[in-house]
Amino acid sequence: MRLVFMGTPDFAVPALKALHAAGHEIVAVYSQPPRPAGRGKALRASPVQQAAQELGLPVHHPLSLRNNPEAWQAFAALKADAAIVAAYGLILPQVMLDAPRLGCLNIHASLLPRWRGASPIQSAILAGDTQSGVTIMQMEAGLDTGPMLLREAVPITAQTTATTLHDALSALGGSMVLRVLADFPPQTPDAADHQARLNAGRPARQTQPEDGVTYAPRLTREDGRIDWTHDATAIDRQIRALTPWPGTFTTLADGTVIKIGAGVIAADTSLCPPNTPPGTVLDERLSVACGQGVIRLTSLQRPGRGMMEADASCAGRPCPQAHALVPKPPAAIPHDQARHSALGRSTRIRRTRPCRLAEAGLRPVRAGFVGRSGVSPCRWQACIQHYSGAHGFGRACSGTGRPSGLPRGCPLFQLLRA
Repeated sequence: MRLVFMGTPDFAVPALKALHAAGHEIVAVYSQPPRPAGRGKALRASPVQQAAQELGLPVHHPLSLRNNPEAWQAFAALKADAAIVAAYGLILPQVMLDAPRLGCLNIHASLLPRWRGASPIQSAILAGDTQSGVTIMQMEAGLDTGPMLLREAVPITAQTTATTLHDALSALGGSMVLRVLADFPPQTPDAADHQARLNAGRPARQTQPEDGVTYAPRLTREDGRIDWTHDATAIDRQIRALTPWPGTFTTLADGTVIKIGAGVIAADTSLCPPNTPPGTVLDERLSVACGQGVIRLTSLQRPGRGMMEADASCAGRPCPQAHALVPKPPAAIPHDQARHSALGRSTRIRRTRPCRLAEAGLRPVRAGFVGRSGVSPCRWQACIQHYSGAHGFGRACSGTGRPSGLPRGCPLFQLLRA
């Protein structure tokens, strides 16, 4: 078949290679544009773009497909039989969904309708699901709502991590899309043929049921913060689901952030006496008391170091003492004071020295992390927003890194310029 492939991360690479090896004509590959990466922030092509270039395939990476008639016309001009989409990262408008002869097919890493959305692999492990899988679906305008063409399940065990499940589903998706293209179900099959396809495990068009719909939200770094008041089973799932990205972490009493790479549920519950506060480090093997049960940390990363085994990390330095891990995350900032509020992401505002703000009589709207110079700089954004709003200066952030409408004679503006 004449195909267009659309994908960005590692998950999509096996499908691209499988389609190419099977002899399909891939007339174009669409991927997200190269992004700055690494310490030098040099532009780095996506894994799909790198694989496509190795195979000698042309690559397109438009910044956006919304309100982009030129991109729509270029896509339609490819006259593809089908477009195969796997974690592309851009929403396809209806005009592009309708352009290929057979439409656009999506390789989704869950058993739809469960876990529609951006993080199906992590969400399945976090929720304690016993199985995940891959669904090949016909794409519609809705979020992962189209008819299912083929589904296959993969078990989730107590040892399954996001990495192992990702690799299993990625390989499975590549083989499944080949089966769908080789035996594509008709648009309006008769009842006998449809049932025969289902009985034989062949691709068959099925509407997604209304029951069992769940959504997998886009993950952030804060999702990886461990709350030790949760039970050991939930924390174990959190570590397995969110490693390597966004990663799980905890905080020592002195504010040091420790990244956690792996852990196991301790079978010996006698390590934890009754009424032990959650977050207590119980022994030198880094067994930590949870709300219920005990987790033993087996891999962690200290600031400025790489991820290593817990025993090696503690060699030559004291392990955290009892009550060293912060048991609960700090309270969330109210929505109107959130970091992604109308005040924007001004680096200059976020990095303004707390001591200077304190001299001007500003105070934090809520409690923040306490360090050598008081509340950490990132927590002062909320108080700047509070200050500017209280004085009627507005909250939008201009390109100069100051709230727009803030008078130049204002002491707050003078501090932002410092």
